[in-house]
Amino acid sequence: MRPFSTASGRVAILAPLSGPRAEIGQALVRAAQVALDTPGAPTLDEKDTGGTPQGAAEAARAAIAAGAGVILGPLTSAETAAIAPIARQAGVAVLAFTNDAAQAGSGVWPLGVTPAQQVRRMAGALQAQGKTKLAGLLPENDFGRAMADGLAQSATALGLPPPSLHFYPAGAAINVLNPLIREMSGYASRRGPLDAQIRAARATGTAEGRRHAATLARQPIPPAPFDALLLAETGEDLEAITALVAYYDIDQSAVRVLGPSLWAAPNSGAARLPGAWYAAPDPAARAAFEQAYTTKFSAPPPAIADIAFDAASIARAGGFTRPEGFSGASGLLALQPDGRTRRGLAIFEIQRGGPQMVEPAPASLSAPGV
Repeated sequence: MRPFSTASGRVAILAPLSGPRAEIGQALVRAAQVALDTPGAPTLDEKDTGGTPQGAAEAARAAIAAGAGVILGPLTSAETAAIAPIARQAGVAVLAFTNDAAQAGSGVWPLGVTPAQQVRRMAGALQAQGKTKLAGLLPENDFGRAMADGLAQSATALGLPPPSLHFYPAGAAINVLNPLIREMSGYASRRGPLDAQIRAARATGTAEGRRHAATLARQPIPPAPFDALLLAETGEDLEAITALVAYYDIDQSAVRVLGPSLWAAPNSGAARLPGAWYAAPDPAARAAFEQAYTTKFSAPPPAIADIAFDAASIARAGGFTRPEGFSGASGLLALQPDGRTRRGLAIFEIQRGGPQMVEPAPASLSAPGV
């Protein structure tokens, strides 16, 4: 692939401007327009994908034929996979809106916040607190696997022991989750010796034995074999797991529960996990973009528009893999030569009254977890 250049003065954006996701597509285009609304910025060429891989491929060919020096978008993983070989053959860089890290490669950068980026940020913060025994309880689907891979990669990068990873069928019933959580928490080995002592004390048949048994029954059992637990669920599935975590004495004062940025939503079910963490961009980073978008279009931008704004800002600035990275609406981000993207995310804690930011987003690429 030839080096990125905007010498043509044209930047193409591939978005679903028709079909069921047309409203999203329009917001993406508007965000890119805000980023390029400066003197000397490249011309923005809008291409409709129709929200399909075939439509995205056709849009990419049309954009390249029109002289695009870089492509912003498309929206989804499947669309990105469809245009990647077309763009590479033409030597045109792609700043995609998907968060599927599997699409990263030479000349193709997925800019969505990935599960691996979220997990890496939390793992770095855990290590700083002395928590190094990581575990994951995750659904056997693409999202769960992406979270697991992120945890394993983070442990390796930080020099931590390999995490203990446990999977269950997506949407599993309680009768499947129950024995899995019991086993992974080591409940039998933690509870068994104490129960044996209680039985022995009661078996004496004496008042002293009964008092001793009562004293033993009030003692906490030994801690779980991990000090951080990564989950991926929301809603009713998360509520079921939360109940079992408490039942098997996985003490949240000793074990930090981690989850996805989806936990920011009020209906995620995460409110039942006070003290749990998730990583996400600092909302304050988008203030200037939000104001500019609202002024221009008389309505605030949806969250997904941040990615298009950042992509267009990078295209305007040029020099994709500059060492200091970029500061965008979603915070610090840096594009790597192999297509990966590093991000500076904030850490939020589930508290009464809603999530609160407990660690700000790093301002430097040298910070832990970036």
